[in-house]
Amino acid sequence: MSFVVRAARAWRRPRVFALLTVAGLVLGALLGLTARVTGQEWLATTLDTVGTLFTGLLQFTVVPLVFLAIVVGIVSLRDLGGGRTAARLGGRTVAWFAGTSLVAVVIGIVIGLVARPGAGVTITPDPDDVAAVGEKTAGSWQALLTNLVPDNPIAAFAGGDVLQVVVAALLIGAAAYALGERAEPFVAFSRSAFDIVLTIIGWVVVLAPVGVLGLIGNAFATYGSGVVGSLAGLIGTVYLGCAIVLFGVYPLLLKVVAGIGPRRFFGVTWPVLQFAFVSRSSGASLPLSRQAAIDLGVDRNYAGFAVPLATTTKMDGCAAVYPALATIFIAHLSGIELAAWQYLVIVAVAVFGALATAGTTGWFTMLTLTLAAVGMPPAVIAAGIAVVIGIDPILDMMRTATNVAGQITVPTVVAAQEGILARDGGAPVRDADADAQATPVQDPAGAGRTAAV
Repeated sequence: MSFVVRAARAWRRPRVFALLTVAGLVLGALLGLTARVTGQEWLATTLDTVGTLFTGLLQFTVVPLVFLAIVVGIVSLRDLGGGRTAARLGGRTVAWFAGTSLVAVVIGIVIGLVARPGAGVTITPDPDDVAAVGEKTAGSWQALLTNLVPDNPIAAFAGGDVLQVVVAALLIGAAAYALGERAEPFVAFSRSAFDIVLTIIGWVVVLAPVGVLGLIGNAFATYGSGVVGSLAGLIGTVYLGCAIVLFGVYPLLLKVVAGIGPRRFFGVTWPVLQFAFVSRSSGASLPLSRQAAIDLGVDRNYAGFAVPLATTTKMDGCAAVYPALATIFIAHLSGIELAAWQYLVIVAVAVFGALATAGTTGWFTMLTLTLAAVGMPPAVIAAGIAVVIGIDPILDMMRTATNVAGQITVPTVVAAQEGILARDGGAPVRDADADAQATPVQDPAGAGRTAAV
């Protein structure tokens, strides 16, 4: 066996891959700081290019992956029982989405009330940033409802409108489920296409240590090792709120409901969380999130439905903790004291507005939706977002890691309640027919495991 083949196999081993990813983080940070301190523009440009190419490859697969995963996941629910079982699973999943979002937003508000980020701070937003904010589409309930169903499904795919793609996938998946055997040719095609997309992602994810180096290096080259002191309060509170949800709420929930301890949970999900942190993309992390849920014992058919759905609608970092704290920060920055009813509005928007975060501009949509709902003047909204938008990549790292942890946690909790979670970490107990229908695919992480869809 040649040295290259041995090295390639070693690279794909879970522990080696995790160490290489950490090494990419450290080396990228050092190179980024070097570029910033020495003023080496070529080094900063190179890091930016490496990171951009890596995220571009991942984004290339996000839309087809979400569509196919939801369609195949819905059809696969047949293996878990009839239509009532599928409806119950879907309803319970959405209920847990809302419940954990409620906990997350309350944590964000409590931290904001105690720490009071932005109080006593005076910042003049950059006019260019204000202009850039004005060019973005603000979030609104009307826009959310009118944009749910695409006028042209092909345009939704071409434009990367993830929310419309999700709606189309739900409709098509439900129709295929209802048609049964008559839709089998389409289902077989979807399964094969899903396998192809997973294989491509597996190849891309192998490059994660290099991509991480570029992404984190560019962040350090742009922002350095610290940030402006006036914004440190917002960064600190967002990281604290997300950390409480990620390292406190989720492990406690899993321990109480699913009997899964923190050591096992983080042992399985830590590489996924690292990847989510540096890639800042729940969609790009989807194959790894889905596999992590399966590795925790979630039935693969249910995981194939719940994790992709959670990827576009379950975002406790972007849709709960961050909007609460950013709204409080902007209010203090503008000299506005929020009333009790406005805090209740923040909670309601976080619980019922999660769909608005679908897509790459989710944080902006959710924040503007929250600010508008509490009655902030348009000028205050524009100026406030212009202040925080510059440090958004730093905030987005922790937000995305929290999002992805929740996207794995909720399906695991529901699977435990429904009796389709393997308590010993093995494959969930299922009937022989369901096992026979599973199609093995290569693990996207390249760890030598197999999954089934």
